[in-house]
Amino acid sequence: MFRNNWEKHELIELFARPLNDLLFQAQSSHRDFFDPNEIQLSTLVNIKEGGCPEDCAYCSQSARNDTDIQAKPMMHLEQILLAAKAAKKIGATRFCMGAAWRSPRAKDFPKLLSAVESVKALGMETCATLGMLSVDQARALKDAGLDYYNHNLDTSPEYYQQIITTRTYQHRLDTLAHVRDAGIHLCCGGIIGLGEGVEDRAGLLLTLANLPRHPESVPINMLIRVKGTPLEAGAELDPFDLVRTIAVARILMPGSWVRLSAGRTGMSDELQALCFHAGANSIFYGNMLLTAENPEHQKDQALFQRLGLRAQEEIKSEHPSACAHQ
Repeated sequence: MFRNNWEKHELIELFARPLNDLLFQAQSSHRDFFDPNEIQLSTLVNIKEGGCPEDCAYCSQSARNDTDIQAKPMMHLEQILLAAKAAKKIGATRFCMGAAWRSPRAKDFPKLLSAVESVKALGMETCATLGMLSVDQARALKDAGLDYYNHNLDTSPEYYQQIITTRTYQHRLDTLAHVRDAGIHLCCGGIIGLGEGVEDRAGLLLTLANLPRHPESVPINMLIRVKGTPLEAGAELDPFDLVRTIAVARILMPGSWVRLSAGRTGMSDELQALCFHAGANSIFYGNMLLTAENPEHQKDQALFQRLGLRAQEEIKSEHPSACAHQ
């Protein structure tokens, strides 16, 4: 049974450990639940770009931020399916559909359900990130075949209001509860490099690890500084802070997929390798990540070959974290 009763001082102590000791514990936890040389590949496609009414200080798609992203209508089903087939062809096993909404709009929701059903029929895992969900919306997505729902907490409860004011932390926790109760796997993580401190990184991971069920997927994003957003300028993140955050996430949630997510275009191969050693075993795969660039899949394949890693070829019927909670 995984722990859901961590205390903050325990996480602060983990973050303060010598890096070698922290990596050893994280890698040991990783090997208890996963093949240490297998990487799960997810592709994220922006099916509805721009015009979001939220004021997230990092986001290129917020209508409140002065970026060059213009609002567009939701993609047609045929376009979504072409993107999913292309992702499957290059080796992705999970297809995530992102939409820049506060919550799904009634006129688009039937099209979303059709998209989930159609992608599922391709033999891929399905994922969506659509903003806040009601109980009924979560149940409908489950019935359509949605496997994962992404809804990040972004940062700690204490630092949250420095980043977002248009919805509360509790709003996010409520959506996670609706998703969990509907029987959909949770994909939930956060962003580092927002100006937060170690206590905030600990607070984020503490919240995730003490949920009633660990998220089956935990994306750890490094802030991409977008011109026109409030966070476009700021101190650069120490790369070892990213490594430490991934390692602590792996120790706290040993049966979860930990995804090395946004910011990989600015990472060296050596840094990515260290993140994999710290317990990351999933990436976003393909040349775009919503509105930001992502490494070309050929570059990722070349890195995997150098490191002796291999892509997950088959969808696992059960997830270690789900099994351990039964």
